[in-house]
Amino acid sequence: MPLLNTADEILNKSFDYIVVGAGTAGLTLASRLTEDEKLNVLVLEAGESHYDDPNVDIPAQFGATFMNPKYDWGFPTVKQKYCNDAEHFWPRGKGLGGSSAMNFFCWIKPPAEDIDAFEKLGNPGWNWKDFEKYSLKSETFHPAVKEVADAYPHTYVEKFRGTNGPINVSVPIHAHTIDKIVQETLVNRGIKKIDDPYGGNITGTWIASNNIDPKTWKRSYSANAYLRPHQDRPNFYVLPNAYVAKVLWSTEKDADGNLIASGVEYIFEDKKQTALALKEVILSAGAIKSPQILELSGVGRADILSQINVEPKLLLPGVGENVQEHHFAWLVYELDTTQADHQTLDLFFDPEYAKESLRLHSEGKGLHRTGLTSFAFLPLTARDPVGTAKLIENLEKDIKERIDRGEIPPALAKQYEIQLATLKDDGLPDMELIIFPGYFMPKEAPAPGKRFVSMLIALNHPISRGTIHAKSDNPLDHPEINPNYFKENFEYIKTGHITTFHTVGSCSMLPREDGGVVDPQLKVYGTKNVRVADISIVPLHIAAHMQTTAYVIGEKAADIIKSVN
Repeated sequence: MPLLNTADEILNKSFDYIVVGAGTAGLTLASRLTEDEKLNVLVLEAGESHYDDPNVDIPAQFGATFMNPKYDWGFPTVKQKYCNDAEHFWPRGKGLGGSSAMNFFCWIKPPAEDIDAFEKLGNPGWNWKDFEKYSLKSETFHPAVKEVADAYPHTYVEKFRGTNGPINVSVPIHAHTIDKIVQETLVNRGIKKIDDPYGGNITGTWIASNNIDPKTWKRSYSANAYLRPHQDRPNFYVLPNAYVAKVLWSTEKDADGNLIASGVEYIFEDKKQTALALKEVILSAGAIKSPQILELSGVGRADILSQINVEPKLLLPGVGENVQEHHFAWLVYELDTTQADHQTLDLFFDPEYAKESLRLHSEGKGLHRTGLTSFAFLPLTARDPVGTAKLIENLEKDIKERIDRGEIPPALAKQYEIQLATLKDDGLPDMELIIFPGYFMPKEAPAPGKRFVSMLIALNHPISRGTIHAKSDNPLDHPEINPNYFKENFEYIKTGHITTFHTVGSCSMLPREDGGVVDPQLKVYGTKNVRVADISIVPLHIAAHMQTTAYVIGEKAADIIKSVN
């Protein structure tokens, strides 16, 4: 296996591009840039390599790496004022691959309308057509293997699936008895069955693919797909355990008065080091760390920079604002095993069974090939048409009154206008139903020997907006995260809910006058050569799990940069 770089190999070198964060988008971007052998690219990653780590590679271990500091940042939120002072933890991947190394494998693409909304908010070229092009570029789809297809029929539309991308996508082994019951029940309730949800229409019920390679039944993620096959490129430098503290600025500005980044400061083995960038610095540290790094670099709101004692270099009040996060509640049901042998993940509560299943995985067999497959994305009216219509009417009235009183700024009003139109449209989804084949989330231990199914109900288009800001000038301190759960009086589950790990918006791609941090070329306003390329740039939340969008951002960012190189 090619070796990653050492600190000595990086020292005293200059690079065309420095990418901060070896996560989902960061490695995608860096890998594509290094296809041009004339460009030298350095990727700095705060975590370590997890190559060949079974905790990362082997499916069906959902959440096994959560809150383990080797893999997970484990970011805490502040107490949530609007939901009984609850405190939450937001797991995020730490190490090569970022959150793509610890997510739940769900390969979900959003509805076309959600992506087209980016363009409506002032971002030309950010639309479904472009999203589809780059998402197909990122993936290789494998139809269900015979073992899976024999147990459950699967449909797909060939033109909606990529055929030559780095990420292997397949239909995993799944608890087909549960999926059959759930899918049939939803259809009987009048929910439309979608044969293939990867073409921009996801409103209905369907079976999802996962980023699992059916040749090995292991996780396919950015580190082993975009980095590992190309690690021996002489222009591709990757330094793990390098914690970026801030962007460094030249003493000069360009002719338009924009800041010019000269490199970054990072911490390696408790020592501050400097890496120099000849062309650009690209932040791909994620929706939580990217705004913090900007603030520690002197870019952000004046009051935040003053509080953390950082010299202002560029006042950009949108940094760390407009934060939106999916979150979900859940129900757990015990299954009647006299009617069917439901092969749920509850079998792993037996240590001997789990041990044997892991052994079988090495032979391409066993329950450790299981993924999450049964989903439904639904309009709120699917629950209660009359009650939902009244709810939306009250929400719209409340928002209008607050706009008239000046309590909602025009930029946010533009976002709410799109969200209200989505809520009113019976053809567009607002909520998500995820079927987890096992006992998930309750605080009580499950009864031994029982089998369960958990139904997770997620909010896709949150009305509340939160913030993520540095709380000190120490880069090792976590930022202060305040999602403002339930600040807007539209949601009602205040205690039994958690994050869905899908934070966006903290470096929003919007016009600067609308609180934007980056322009449609992902350039940070007021800078000549700093970009952000991760899901923090998503200006308005989407009805999807976020990894496909992160890959799209990485792929598109590479093309944007190559076009001006």
